[in-house]
Amino acid sequence: MMQRQAVSSDNIASIGYDEPTQLLEVEFLNGGIYHYFNVPSVVYEGLMAAPSHGTYLNAYVKGQYQYQKL
Repeated sequence: MMQRQAVSSDNIASIGYDEPTQLLEVEFLNGGIYHYFNVPSVVYEGLMAAPSHGTYLNAYVKGQYQYQKL
């Protein structure tokens, strides 16, 4: 199981990242968990540093990378 870091967000509960596999894991406050594949570490770092995690996710991750809902 991936370690996720809790974040302060209106819709995201926690975010995890595995650099060797470039797997981004996002847990939403509604309980949904999504894996985004082949996400470069720079995108993960941007997501974690963004003033709004949800806005960054929508702009730079959703629609850009393949994903799977767990």
